[in-house]
Amino acid sequence: MKFKFPLMENNITKSDIRKLINFLKKDDPILTQSINVKKFENEWSKWLGVKYSVFVNSGSSANLLSMAILREIYGEGEIIVPALTWISDIASIIQNNFKPIFVDINLSNLSMKEDEIYKKVNKNTKGVFITHAQGFNGLSDKLVNFLKRKSIPLIEDVCESHGAKHKSKKLGSYGLMSNFSFYYAHHMTTIEGGMVCTNSKKIYEMLRMFRSHGLVRESNDIKLKKKFLQNNKTLNPQFIFAYPAYNLRSTEINAIIGLNQIKSLDKNIKKRNINHSIFLENINSNKFITNFALKGSSNYAFNLILKDADDNYLKKLMNKMDQHYIEYRRGSAGGGNQLRQPYLKKLYNNNYKNFKNTEHVHFYGFYLGNYPSMTKRQILDLCSIINSV
Repeated sequence: MKFKFPLMENNITKSDIRKLINFLKKDDPILTQSINVKKFENEWSKWLGVKYSVFVNSGSSANLLSMAILREIYGEGEIIVPALTWISDIASIIQNNFKPIFVDINLSNLSMKEDEIYKKVNKNTKGVFITHAQGFNGLSDKLVNFLKRKSIPLIEDVCESHGAKHKSKKLGSYGLMSNFSFYYAHHMTTIEGGMVCTNSKKIYEMLRMFRSHGLVRESNDIKLKKKFLQNNKTLNPQFIFAYPAYNLRSTEINAIIGLNQIKSLDKNIKKRNINHSIFLENINSNKFITNFALKGSSNYAFNLILKDADDNYLKKLMNKMDQHYIEYRRGSAGGGNQLRQPYLKKLYNNNYKNFKNTEHVHFYGFYLGNYPSMTKRQILDLCSIINSV
């Protein structure tokens, strides 16, 4: 179906294609992970304001790596996570033998309710895995200081919120590790791709090894390499595997696109936020939530959440959007309440009923496309169609 109002438009630019063609025209270009991957990691670290970044093949792989490292350092236990998030956050927790402990969300920023986090922290808590959903900031000084005081690692999922801030610092620079996605529809793209970021040298070296089969040769730490060589003299130095890890590497092709896309990222974020302001100013505030916590936000998509649980109005709204070729996703981030999904229902039975706000978004929330090439006229037309219901 050809949508009049799609979720995303023109996220791979002609400039990206030209850069890629010029690279491929070189004599015998290296396509596997090489110098452009390293350049992109350095550029991303500089942009984000962290010491280290490791480029992987998806945001889901970034989630998997961060949880694998957390388990290696802290051991198994419980991870506090929102009921409204993308599946790979929760899947990566389960795959690393952690137990997900769910909390409800705030409707003002679609992130975890802090009071519920505080109540659910206990001696078995090994981390808080926060999702900065849809471009909103999910942090507060109180939460950051609480986790520091309790020595509980914060892991940030910033896959939908590139450039969003808490105070003067970008989200993704607060946690022990942070995860980003460069999927096609996100603020910037490498077609597929992701990044894990950290300020810890130890974790950075572990991430490099975990990304590439657990190979010690992937580490940049000379002392670490020597130690493994001395303790494993019967092994080929090129094939010492420190961890039972993965192959989650990306390619030079993805990095070339990333290096070009990052140049326009700040400009595109600014345009997205302007679009979002126009949308909120013109959508019917009697029917829809518009009083979101916008400070520091970097809008990913227009959230359309009914104030009231009105099934009759909901049906009319969906029919109207379908008639006018408006592309939407019901349930917002990740399709709504993850506890209703088959992979969790068998573990948690009917526990999904205990998350009131997540349940409301699951049934009465949508997101619509916001992208830099969108015009004011398009946004006003979109609002007019929705308001006519």
